[in-house]
Amino acid sequence: MAAMNKVFALLLRAVVGTCLIVAAPLVRAQEPTLLRVHHFLPTTSTIHARLIEPWCESLYRESAGRLKCQIHPAMQLGGTPAQLFDQARDGVVDVVWTLLGYSAGRFPLLEVFELPFMIHDAESASRALWRYASQEGAADLHEVQPLALHTHEAGHFFLGKRAVTQRADLRGLKIRAPTRQANRMLAALGASPVGMPVPQVADALYKGVIDGALLPYEVVPALKIHEVTRFASETDARFPALYTSVFALVMNKARYQGLPADLRALIDRTTGIELSARAGRLYDEAAERGRQAVRARGNSVNVIPPAELAQWRATTQTVVESWQSEVTAKGGDGARLLATARALIESERGKKTPLATTGSRIEAAQTK
Repeated sequence: MAAMNKVFALLLRAVVGTCLIVAAPLVRAQEPTLLRVHHFLPTTSTIHARLIEPWCESLYRESAGRLKCQIHPAMQLGGTPAQLFDQARDGVVDVVWTLLGYSAGRFPLLEVFELPFMIHDAESASRALWRYASQEGAADLHEVQPLALHTHEAGHFFLGKRAVTQRADLRGLKIRAPTRQANRMLAALGASPVGMPVPQVADALYKGVIDGALLPYEVVPALKIHEVTRFASETDARFPALYTSVFALVMNKARYQGLPADLRALIDRTTGIELSARAGRLYDEAAERGRQAVRARGNSVNVIPPAELAQWRATTQTVVESWQSEVTAKGGDGARLLATARALIESERGKKTPLATTGSRIEAAQTK
């Protein structure tokens, strides 16, 4: 009997082992496809908490767990913000969200949206930007799979020493700007521009490396800019925005193309012009929260009037002309591209993103 039991035990082990060997590929097949997502902002930022996280959750939910993100904020995977685009292009990570202007001159066709006095609000501008990129700017992004393109709302001055009410107030001030077009604009207006990624701005203001910064209100609370400045100088809302920046959510092309067809279709369905407009809308909505944080701190807030801004626009026309000449010298038609961008911006004004199609978490995030 003992011998029979021993034989039975050996047979049972063999059967169980065989079942495990057969089942192992099935278990592995059920493991989700992971997308590593990298960006430069903290987890408290609007983009992380209210766009990237909800989008990733929608991918996981709608794929029944087959597609999952690993989100790495604040450059956790190393490198600098300017290197994020190449990280996606080269497959170091799968998806990045970044500010294209950190790579000066690399995306000349899309830079038209970063020229002075172009946009009115981020939502409509982001719709226009996606359409423009699809029609005219595709060459700038041919190395990756674009998922969303958007701008932020109107950018303003945040300063430590004094408010800006007129052009003369900018003389002698070292002002941070995010893009080369914003740097050129500041130089034309008499300031000393300092190029700097946004994660470095608060420390530079605190240490007196710069006197002020061009920023949207949206990012102020997340980076505590209101705690290291004393003055906020806004441009009048009736006038086009002083400047904006172009952001991109892009994916490694080979990674995208290597996904099963239904997962590619899911990514296509949850990105594009609607995700772009949604990102812009989040910036528009977050602006008032940033303004409230500045006022609650006791900082002074003033508005630069339209009459003054009209003079600024005339002065910075040289920046626009310089961009046109550069693009034309590279084989493009700068005047036509500028006219196209402006026409798209105007045609998209007033359009709102339909929340009903965004998915429950994204919709909830937008209405908080």
